[in-house]
Amino acid sequence: MNSIRNFSIIAHIDHGKSTLADRLLERTGTIEARKMRDQVLDKMDLERERGITIKMQPARMAYTAKSGTPYILNLIDTPGHIDFAYEVSRALTAVEGVILLVDSTQGVQAQTLTTLGMAQKAGCVIIPVISKIDAPAARPDEIKEELATLLGVDESTVLAVSGRTGEGVEDLLEAIVERIPEPRPSETDARASIFDFSYSTHRGITVFVRVFDGSIKKGDVLSFAAAGNRFTALETGIFMPDEKITDSLSAGEIGYIVTGIKEAGVVAVGDTILKDKSGTPALGGFERPRPVVWASVYPESQDSLADLRQALERLRLSDSSLSFEEESSGVLGRGFRCGFLGMLHLEIVTERLRREFDLELIVTIPTIAYSVTDKNDKKETVYTPSRFPAFGDISYIEEPWVNVILITPADALSGMIQLFHDHEGAVMDTQTHRDGRIELSAEMPLRELMRGFFDRVKNVSSGYASLSYEFLDERPADVVKLEIVVADEAVPAFARIVSRRRVQEEGERMVEKLHDILPRQMFVTKIQAHALGRILASRSISALRKDVTGYLYGGDITRKMKLLEKQKKGKKRRGEHAKMDIPQEVFMKMVQDSDR
Repeated sequence: MNSIRNFSIIAHIDHGKSTLADRLLERTGTIEARKMRDQVLDKMDLERERGITIKMQPARMAYTAKSGTPYILNLIDTPGHIDFAYEVSRALTAVEGVILLVDSTQGVQAQTLTTLGMAQKAGCVIIPVISKIDAPAARPDEIKEELATLLGVDESTVLAVSGRTGEGVEDLLEAIVERIPEPRPSETDARASIFDFSYSTHRGITVFVRVFDGSIKKGDVLSFAAAGNRFTALETGIFMPDEKITDSLSAGEIGYIVTGIKEAGVVAVGDTILKDKSGTPALGGFERPRPVVWASVYPESQDSLADLRQALERLRLSDSSLSFEEESSGVLGRGFRCGFLGMLHLEIVTERLRREFDLELIVTIPTIAYSVTDKNDKKETVYTPSRFPAFGDISYIEEPWVNVILITPADALSGMIQLFHDHEGAVMDTQTHRDGRIELSAEMPLRELMRGFFDRVKNVSSGYASLSYEFLDERPADVVKLEIVVADEAVPAFARIVSRRRVQEEGERMVEKLHDILPRQMFVTKIQAHALGRILASRSISALRKDVTGYLYGGDITRKMKLLEKQKKGKKRRGEHAKMDIPQEVFMKMVQDSDR
């Protein structure tokens, strides 16, 4: 037991986490030199293309310290993006220590502060490390001092490494075995915490676990503490980093258990595995991830609906944070309303659906969930504009808020403050870092964070600012439902929930855009924006006109006038009973509208 060390690497995106993991695996001989490649723990093509970790990946390393003592080092490589903060927090409960990695060319970033807070909350020992010390723009002494000040430790405890050359990796390995404590099991029966899982057609769900107490072996009858389902362990093993079968998993070890379960929704990250009927209490802290962003996903052809359903069910078997339910649209037919952890999670899932399942998709405008109370004090969670009650039936609305941590160059400060104001945010606190950068703490609606806020931050700061956020409580929302009416018929797919102060501007903009892209009909087409119980904007598209007098040559002018009058009356009759058939390309252009 004393020879086991469990740890993770936490860092802001692009601070060298995956490259450092490569060097650790290489130095410990875990992977043969001929099999070594960049980002070896990032197994998905999407991860390697984007240079980010999307899926957790554990790896077990054997290391002999300078003292001659052999150690087992269990690394859990975690995602760095804020959308996957829930998975990171669960992984941190499976380890005793973390390497806090900071790029020596960039310094402490917003996500550094967020991940540090999670590690401290989990009670992990922090090993501060600066990376990329071989880079021409590196400022090792300055960043060491900044990191030491942040943690309140002596500067000599901050290590320096280069993931590219391997410099400093040996000292880091020694620090891991010296500073991170060994696991301390209790005397209870077997307990293991799930920090991730995968799915295969033949073996079902394989859970990735940290065993805290006792041992688990093949053939043991086990159960999930939260879900209550029972199963038999079909196989146990460890990650080297590929799966390697072992006789059992003992307290302190990190490994996998093949469950054989092929049902979605049973396994969840954070649940506890117990020996069946042992009566041992579950490990604390379990909670299911809560989707915060919603979007409808439709197949481009309704013939692919069954394929889309099967693909979503398969993805959910390896991603418990994905939720979905079937819905229908008069414009797009049948599809699925899906819940995601954030905008990146939405992007990753839809991209996987396209790549792994060869599906052509239509994805609607993302929205968030609102708590709506009507005049009868009935409260309902609404996550799509089409389900919003009528304006006169609403008593009040609540929406989720977030606390945003933003670190920006000083010369972009005034632009950032204005940006927060434009997005209904309020700056609560500011701090000046030693290098002159400004750290802003602000509170704002999640709705506004999704409305292109990330892109605008990068534009204002010329790409030098970093941003992270965490969820706060729900607060009163001053929002309204904006409906677009075409030919006297509301189009649910165009409905949006927008701030009351922006509803007039948004209504006019959408009407103008539709006026430009809707094809002309044989009748006058009226486009209106409705909100607050009234019409905010209106435009009309003139009817196509057929030359009904073309065959007349000469004669009395009254003959032409009679034909034109007859045409006018006919168009009026058609307009009164017309039903607008909106082409799919028009809908797509509105869905892809960037100003959300």
